[in-house]
Amino acid sequence: MTMEMKDSGSVVLTAYHPHSPARIPGMEQSFVQDVPPGHSPGSRKSFSRCRRINRMLSNESVPPAFSRSNSQASMDSTSMEDFWCEVESIKESREDGPEEAMLLEFKPADEGELEAEWLQDVGLSTLISGAEEEDGQALLSTLTRTQAAAVQKRYNTYTQTLRKKNKHTVRDVRDIFGTSDSSPTFETVPVSPVSSNGIQLPGQKPVWKSVSSKSCLDCGTDKGSPSITEELSYDVSFSESITVLPKTQEWPKNQRFKKEDSALPKFIVRKSRFGLTEVGDLSPEDMKKIRYLSLIELTAFYDALGVELKRNRVERVRGRENGLFGVPLTVLLENDQKKVPGIKVPLIFQKLLLKLEETGLETEGILRVPGSASRVKNLHQELEAKFYEDTFDWDQVRNNDAAGLLKMFIRELPSPLFTVEYLPAFITLVEKISKIKLQLQALHLLIMLMPEANRDTAKAFLQFLKKVVANEGKNKMSLWNVSMIVAPNLFIYKGKHANQQEMQAAATTAHIVRLLIRYQDILWTVPSFLISQVRKMNEAAMNNSKRQLMFDKGVRKLLRRKTMERERPERPEGAVTFPPYLQSDIPEGVIRVYAPLHSKVSMAIQLNSQTKAKDILARFHCENSRGSSQNVRGQIQSLHEIGGNIGQHCLDPDAFMLDVYRANPQAEWVIKPKAS
Repeated sequence: MTMEMKDSGSVVLTAYHPHSPARIPGMEQSFVQDVPPGHSPGSRKSFSRCRRINRMLSNESVPPAFSRSNSQASMDSTSMEDFWCEVESIKESREDGPEEAMLLEFKPADEGELEAEWLQDVGLSTLISGAEEEDGQALLSTLTRTQAAAVQKRYNTYTQTLRKKNKHTVRDVRDIFGTSDSSPTFETVPVSPVSSNGIQLPGQKPVWKSVSSKSCLDCGTDKGSPSITEELSYDVSFSESITVLPKTQEWPKNQRFKKEDSALPKFIVRKSRFGLTEVGDLSPEDMKKIRYLSLIELTAFYDALGVELKRNRVERVRGRENGLFGVPLTVLLENDQKKVPGIKVPLIFQKLLLKLEETGLETEGILRVPGSASRVKNLHQELEAKFYEDTFDWDQVRNNDAAGLLKMFIRELPSPLFTVEYLPAFITLVEKISKIKLQLQALHLLIMLMPEANRDTAKAFLQFLKKVVANEGKNKMSLWNVSMIVAPNLFIYKGKHANQQEMQAAATTAHIVRLLIRYQDILWTVPSFLISQVRKMNEAAMNNSKRQLMFDKGVRKLLRRKTMERERPERPEGAVTFPPYLQSDIPEGVIRVYAPLHSKVSMAIQLNSQTKAKDILARFHCENSRGSSQNVRGQIQSLHEIGGNIGQHCLDPDAFMLDVYRANPQAEWVIKPKAS
């Protein structure tokens, strides 16, 4: 099916999509439009529908079944035309596509079940089971005042529900939080600035460097940007930073989203002496704890703002177990990792992005102007048959067809890229929170909550979209244009409730995509206060452990030696083995750095207040410039902090090592390639 629409921009719209939500009530009315001569009946149909939708957006007598959200009503109808034409393209392709069963099934929540699931999702299932588990105790011991209040509120609701149902005896909340009366005071972590990527050092104040191109994350507009730049702080939890609760009546009834890129503020995150930490810089075990803490913090953040944190409850997600399209990301990655070990983004998705980056970034109307629906359908079928056999001819794929396949891949995921569970939270952060800074903080925590496969795939997609916007001068796709086209593909999902609810949030979802693209460098940085809490969790778990002998001096020496033996490749003949006395009893302020892939595998480094991670890397590079293999010299090496109160942490090159060492004196220091 091909659709054309002649307007001021002479845009040709084509699309193919076998899945889409049910029709929107009120869209079946008939409006007579003047269509330029020469247009096909199919384009006449599409043209009139797009015009009709825009008239509906500006018409105050919209039927109740299609009541618009506040944000939608405030948008200029012309600025939303691309969004609604994209929605209509998805709908019409669904009409011509095969009927398939709904992939998402929702389960209604019984009283108390939401709270029980929440406690499990934050790693506190011990509160439900009543078991005295060390991990749960360690987590509770790190909570801030607002986080502890959020946990207590959910646990109170859960226990009250159980008492009503008379299921079994539950633990009293005072036994958990150490309170002695009905008006509890929390035994929580004092709120004070914590050192970035480290634990709080007594009496230490954050030390900021002067702004330079490499000393901060700078996320703002390149042209026409506002003169005022606002700093974001990661030192104190977001929920603790909300000192005054806005009154409900102070929230604007009609939020207005200006489509100009310059309307977005410019934010920077200064690097502290601990540097910045990206999502991929931490071990999977520590990222799991980050996810627990992020959900607690997000809940506390919404509580502090007086906003309800809503979640969908998905009973079952069905998807294909093989193939390319309509396959769950985890299954797709599991299949791809058999071909490419360690891969984090599906191969087909990477190939589509690469195709567009190589040839399509300067194509006018890329993403907005899809290719032929019949061609896209045929390419889809051919990819399914030939992709893994490496016989598919990518040269035959036109740029607009590749864009159509990319959007199809995202739409056909059995569960949305940004997870169906938290889609209501994404919508709420814009509908109920007026300040962009607060929206960004909520969005930041939602990104930390995403499953690893979704987060890595979303990052690759947003990096591509950023490149599209960077070529606006040639492709005519501004940040707002891209956001309007991408939003319905990301936030309209397949399921029993996927009819009008998500479509009514047109401007809201476009604004969310705009924030994701503009501030992606900030959003994929792990807030330092969460890393501080992970360190404290690990320390509490170690202190509570009955196996304290494993951490005495003699055993640590043995563990250090065994660890290095496992990580070190086969030693070349004549290589020097360091005796045990060089591997222990290191003076204060001196660290021994291991580089198992270099010819010189170990070096003692005297730290001072100005020693950075990149200085240590430079020293090893100089010492090993002749002896190391060509492969090692060509790899990007990073300094890693391993063990102690962290699982594994790839350090920012600008991190001041004496500060990191003092935060984790029991760590090992290893130079190796950074995980891709």
